[in-house]
Amino acid sequence: MNRSEKAAIIEAVKAKAESASIAVVTDFKGMPVEELTQLRVKLREAGGEYHVVKNTLARIAFTGGTHDSVNGMFKENCGIAFGFQDPVAVAKAVNDFTKGSKIFKIRHASLEGKLLSAAQVEDLAKLPGKEQLLGQMLGTMNAVPTNFVSLFANMIRGMLYALKAIEEKKAA
Repeated sequence: MNRSEKAAIIEAVKAKAESASIAVVTDFKGMPVEELTQLRVKLREAGGEYHVVKNTLARIAFTGGTHDSVNGMFKENCGIAFGFQDPVAVAKAVNDFTKGSKIFKIRHASLEGKLLSAAQVEDLAKLPGKEQLLGQMLGTMNAVPTNFVSLFANMIRGMLYALKAIEEKKAA
């Protein structure tokens, strides 16, 4: 690999790292290509990508960027899972794949520049996804006006029942 090819790889990894909200560094030593392909498919569905890059090139690409916190931790065989949309979905995909594989391990991650351990990535994977959180928030926001309207409807309904009883009493 010549110098221009290395520079192109560094720039591509740097661009992906800057646009990613999460970068999960994993250990894949000894994994068959078929399993890595399955991981790539799962990550693509979750809005992410998985790349295997030489450690020296990854260190250079991550230097001075958003995910600089994982810069010095590239050792042995590393793969990087980037999450571009929902970091929780990517963490879930990587964590689920870890449970199904004996070889694949999460080393650490960077979420918006903050260093996370493997245990913290697992905790992140347990959180509800972005869509579910938005649904819960909208349900909570909708509950307040709904309860307010129900409260006033019950007050008016009680007054209408009293007026109806007075009308029936005068009619009789």
